[in-house]
Amino acid sequence: MIDSFSSPAPSSVGDNHLLAALPKGDLELLGPWLENVTLARGHVLARPGQAIEDAYFPVSGMVSVVALMSEGLGAGVATIGNEGMAGLPIFLGAGSSPFHLMAQLTGDALRIPAYRLEAALRESTKLATLLTKYSQAVFVQTAQNAACNGLHPISKRGARWLLSTHDRAERRSFLLTQEFLAFMLGVTRQSVGIAVAHLADRGFIKYHRGEITVIDRPGLESASCECYGIVRKEFVRLLGIARA
Repeated sequence: MIDSFSSPAPSSVGDNHLLAALPKGDLELLGPWLENVTLARGHVLARPGQAIEDAYFPVSGMVSVVALMSEGLGAGVATIGNEGMAGLPIFLGAGSSPFHLMAQLTGDALRIPAYRLEAALRESTKLATLLTKYSQAVFVQTAQNAACNGLHPISKRGARWLLSTHDRAERRSFLLTQEFLAFMLGVTRQSVGIAVAHLADRGFIKYHRGEITVIDRPGLESASCECYGIVRKEFVRLLGIARA
C-alpha cells in the first residue's frame, strides 16, 4: 500500500523536459514524491555496483556518467541535463550500474525514491513509453561517444564535450578544469591543454583558472566532430529536445 504524502509537486517540474512531457494525470503519480535537491559540483549520485536508491530529474546543471577503471583512470560515457533522468537502471529493472554518476555542474534536480518511480511505472504507460524513448536516445549518445573516442582527435572530442556542457550550463561561462576534461575524455592533461589552447587561439573559447567561456558558439560547433550533431538530432527525433 502506498503511503499518503500531502505536499504538492514542486513548481520546477516544468523545467525538466521529461516531466514536462507527461500528461497531468501521469505526472500526479510522481508529483507528491518529487523532492527538490541541489546537486553540488562533484556530488556522487550513484557508485558502481551499488543499488540505485533514487532517480533524479535535473532542472539545471549537468550529471556525468563515468566508466572507472581499476588503474584509477576513467572516461565519460554519457551526460545528463534537464532533458533527461539520472537512474535509468531503475526503469530498466537492473537496480545498479557499473558506472559512476556525479554532478559535473552545480544545479537543481527533482529526486524520487526508486520504489516510487517503479510504482508509477506500473500505472503509467505514458511514463514507460517516454522513458523507453529516452533510453534509446541515451544508448545512441553512449554508442556515439564510444565511436568518437576511438576515431576522432582530441581537439574535436574536446569541442564536442564543451558544446554539451555549454548546452546544460545555459550560460557563456562555466567551471571546467583541464584536469577534469582530461579525465572525462580519458586522455592526458597535456593533450587536453594543447586542444584547449588551440580552440582559444581560434577565438572560440577563453580559458582562465578552471573557467571556460564560450566566445564563438558557431565556431566551436565547426571545430567539433559530427558526433555532437548526430546525438542532438536523435534527441530531437525521439523526444523533441534540441540538446543532448
